Amino acid sequence: MTPIAPLVLIVDDNPVNIDLLVHTLQGTCRLGIAKDGAKALAYVDRHRPDMILLDVMMPGMNGFEVCERLKAQPANRDLPIIFITAVDAAGEKIRGFSLGAVDYITKPFLAEEVRARVQTHLALNAMRAQLADQNAALAQEVARQTAALQDMFQAAIEVMIQMAEIRDPYTAGHQQRVARLACAIARQMGLSNDQIRCIELAGILHDIGKIRIPTAVINRPGTLLASEHSLLKIHPQVGHDLLKTIPFPLPVATVVLQHHERLDGSGYPAGLTGDQIMIEAKILAVADVTEAQSSFRPYRPALGIETALAEISACSGSWYDPQAVTTCCRLFRDQGFVFS
Repeated sequence: MTPIAPLVLIVDDNPVNIDLLVHTLQGTCRLGIAKDGAKALAYVDRHRPDMILLDVMMPGMNGFEVCERLKAQPANRDLPIIFITAVDAAGEKIRGFSLGAVDYITKPFLAEEVRARVQTHLALNAMRAQLADQNAALAQEVARQTAALQDMFQAAIEVMIQMAEIRDPYTAGHQQRVARLACAIARQMGLSNDQIRCIELAGILHDIGKIRIPTAVINRPGTLLASEHSLLKIHPQVGHDLLKTIPFPLPVATVVLQHHERLDGSGYPAGLTGDQIMIEAKILAVADVTEAQSSFRPYRPALGIETALAEISACSGSWYDPQAVTTCCRLFRDQGFVFS
């Protein structure tokens, strides 16, 4: 199939100049003609030419005005415009280029020069369009591959969650509920989208380290022995060590490591205090305790949400971040948040 020749619009009020340009370019491209600025604008709207040869000195609307109006429209910003004029002043050329023209040919012109410049700029424009198409196709392929990787990543996370829940069926859904509450708190506190995504991932994986804890300890119905409680405390470090090998673009492993730290240094595993603890981990800690206290555990019945809110409020400022506690209470009491 023969490609369609590019369309060049000639804009000039002088019939002699039009004839010269038509004679110069005929056979190399399709040609359109407009004898004033208004007709040129209307022609561009109807036919979308590939290039404009534009006279500067025209009655009514001069070439500079035509160019300015065309370039003000997003659809015409890449449209090549070559000024052809008898005015050879440097200031006029600078003005033309500043308005978006790609070239400036002074009359009287040589036919070979006009043909060469027109063909050069048409070729450049075609290459630019081809590059834009290639970039768009590449962007689509990158998006497709990224989506596939995201699906694989999400599936891997789901497998990790299921592995943890198989060993601890009494807390099935705990990590997802904690993640949902923690993200809600973070949004209310105005954290960035990246921080919220980090909290979401850390939330649904925060107890993955319990895979190293014996099921007899995890599911024990009575009070844990001191040695068993010490064993349970290793799960943030284990979770961190498992997750740090995954190339997350966010500090997910660190948030998991810190989710049992407390403001006064009484938490674990590192006994961090205050600003040493990431805000994401502080929020996750509040969400974790709220969900755990309100839900059933093998060693006690569910205590209910008001008991959970009372506990985090009693420890606000000493163990838990005050803003996260206040936001969590407001979500449940004023905004109707519920665990699904």
